[in-house]
Amino acid sequence: QVQLVESGGGLVQAGGSLRLSCVVSGRIQGGVETMNWYRQAPEKQRELVATIESGGRTNYADSVKGRFAISRDNTKNTVSLQMNNLRPEDAAVYFCNIRNARREFWGQGTQVTVSS
Repeated sequence: QVQLVESGGGLVQAGGSLRLSCVVSGRIQGGVETMNWYRQAPEKQRELVATIESGGRTNYADSVKGRFAISRDNTKNTVSLQMNNLRPEDAAVYFCNIRNARREFWGQGTQVTVSS
């Protein structure tokens, strides 16, 4: 059974930093192609924040470019999101997601709150 467990969320003042981590357990048939972070704010659609491919290439939503950094450790089956210079509009529940051509898996989410 594949499980994704996020951690690292919390309350931070605007301009501060948080680091989210996601630990993946279980065997995924076909391997993991991309590891992603999504977020969903109240009454808004879930949006893709950052992606890291198996080869290490990364991609970011325009709203977080230059402030967030995604990384993965394949030996530890983890993906992290370093979030700097946080803004009130970054507040949301952040979800870890992994996928390959056949399946995708989600974590339960971790709350990020940013006070102004």
